[in-house]
Amino acid sequence: MRYILMLLIALVSTSVTAKEVWPDGTPIPEWFRNHTPTDISKLGTSYRITDYGVVNDSTVVQTGKIQAVIDQAHQAGGGVVIIPQGTYLSGSLFFKPNTHLHLEEGGVLKGSDDISDFAILMTRMEGQTLKYFAALVNADKVDGFTISGKGTINGNGLRYWKSFWLRRQFNPKCTNMDEMRPRLLYVSNCKDVQISGVRLMNSPFWTTHFYKCENVKLLNLHIFAPKAPVKAPSSDAVDIDVCTNFLIKDCYMSVNDDAVVLKGGKGPFADKDENNGANRNIIAEDCTFGFCHSAFTCGSESIHNHNVIIRRCTVDKAQRLFWLKMRPDTPQRYEYMLVEDIKGSANSIVYIKPWTQFFDLKGEKDIRKSYANNITIRNLNMECNTVFDVVSSEDQYELTDFVFENLEFEASKDAEIPQFMKSSTFKNIKINGKKVH
Repeated sequence: MRYILMLLIALVSTSVTAKEVWPDGTPIPEWFRNHTPTDISKLGTSYRITDYGVVNDSTVVQTGKIQAVIDQAHQAGGGVVIIPQGTYLSGSLFFKPNTHLHLEEGGVLKGSDDISDFAILMTRMEGQTLKYFAALVNADKVDGFTISGKGTINGNGLRYWKSFWLRRQFNPKCTNMDEMRPRLLYVSNCKDVQISGVRLMNSPFWTTHFYKCENVKLLNLHIFAPKAPVKAPSSDAVDIDVCTNFLIKDCYMSVNDDAVVLKGGKGPFADKDENNGANRNIIAEDCTFGFCHSAFTCGSESIHNHNVIIRRCTVDKAQRLFWLKMRPDTPQRYEYMLVEDIKGSANSIVYIKPWTQFFDLKGEKDIRKSYANNITIRNLNMECNTVFDVVSSEDQYELTDFVFENLEFEASKDAEIPQFMKSSTFKNIKINGKKVH
């Protein structure tokens, strides 16, 4: 009895002290387990915009007055710009070092639906560094930047969406960027960023975009853009672009494109461009996904993603759960990923096929070979149409060392195990109550 007791104590002690690890076996830092809410009382002086001549009026664009409040806070050493109850219309705003944004309950920062209210500048868009429109809320080189509160940032996208689909009617080959429209939030070259509590909705283009950032936390956000009656095109919920250490926790995401997307560059020489790069150490956990094209996606502008965990999430009628976009014009490597403990419904569970939209080898003769390896998908219980929506393409990409384990599906179609995935494991897979592997 004494031996058994000592063994139990040892087992408990081991489980308490054991460190969580990334898919590549390295320890996950304690930073990912600290979810401290933003305390604006510790961020300096509060600057309530209505104390500085900004009025509650959803019909008057007040970009200049709101930017003046941000500038004043910065010049005074920093502080929190507060959006009180009411609706305040604006074009592109630029936060400066030591400034923050807080939206009180009932407070709405609403984007102008006139594109001329948004600045044109060098920025990052669709895997390229080029001149394009600034977002509604921008923060570049603002370490420690926070957005907090119970209010809303509303991109007011309806007019932009209608214009986009109208353009597509007479020019089906137009790209996403041909129709001029801003993002909702763009954060670049920042460390220690926290966005928490707020609603982010109706973005004209991508909803949130993070470029070359380190240590980013998105906590308890509600991100939405509609699929009807007017579709919100390319309204990705979270675009992660050349970032390290990124946590998405307790968020709701439903958009008319992909939800969590890893980007990083595109083109035959994308891996040689200093503006591009890898995403490393990404966790999305305890989230709920409504309608979206995919809950989690690598691509379409992506070159290297390493150490990714998607876990303890619920998916409701997504088109896909896990999508690897394989570009024949871009060298790609997707590796060391874990998708586990997912429930709900999606049309396709695993979707891996060549991605040829706006394909461009830029004069090169040969396509670029890509690789996806060391990817584990386990502990799923879902309804779907197709489980393995996967196509072999030996000349373009290699899929190796996948693990599919403890999967149970109610599926419309019988699943064909993709045997062409080299060195891969299929274990305890049930479809419609029948064990298929």
